[in-house]
Amino acid sequence: MTIIRPAVPGDQAALYRICLLTADAGADASAAGRDASLFGHLYAGPYLALQPDFAWVLEDADGPCGYVLATPDSADFYARMERDWLPPLRAQYAAQAGDPRDAALLAQLNQPWALAPALHDWPAHLHIDLLPRAQGQGLGAKLLQTALTALTNAGVTAVHLGVDPRNQRALDWYGRFGFHPLFRQPGCIWLGRSV
Repeated sequence: MTIIRPAVPGDQAALYRICLLTADAGADASAAGRDASLFGHLYAGPYLALQPDFAWVLEDADGPCGYVLATPDSADFYARMERDWLPPLRAQYAAQAGDPRDAALLAQLNQPWALAPALHDWPAHLHIDLLPRAQGQGLGAKLLQTALTALTNAGVTAVHLGVDPRNQRALDWYGRFGFHPLFRQPGCIWLGRSV
């Protein structure tokens, strides 16, 4: 049986693993020599630490196989990331040259994180990642509804998310749930919808 449950601090390693295994436009981004934690540090860990009431895990008999992570107030979330989450990571990675394939992630780590002005009308954000064994069964839709219900209950009226333009499957999937393109940046299409 597969369940959706609130994430707990002990889920961090599983969330990092799922994040890594889906980080290459929905495919596995792991590779020998790469830092296996960087994706998780940027795209999973902050939610578990800073917004735990909006973090859920999809779990089957083999363990965690997906998650949805959200925040009702992206501007506040990024401000807390800048204050509480990113400084120790920036210090940790400052002296590491690392694998050249991690250069883009290290650049993201060191850039200021803030809500883009073009997204102010969609103040909440979320993201979902599912391992292949959990895909194609309607479980992603259940995760999405879990997050949207919680965001609605928190008074949110609109939500956004980013999708790698190479991930057409995800773009089509989000479109079925009312997400529409807002704007495009290199490596990201921003989508939004009312909740």
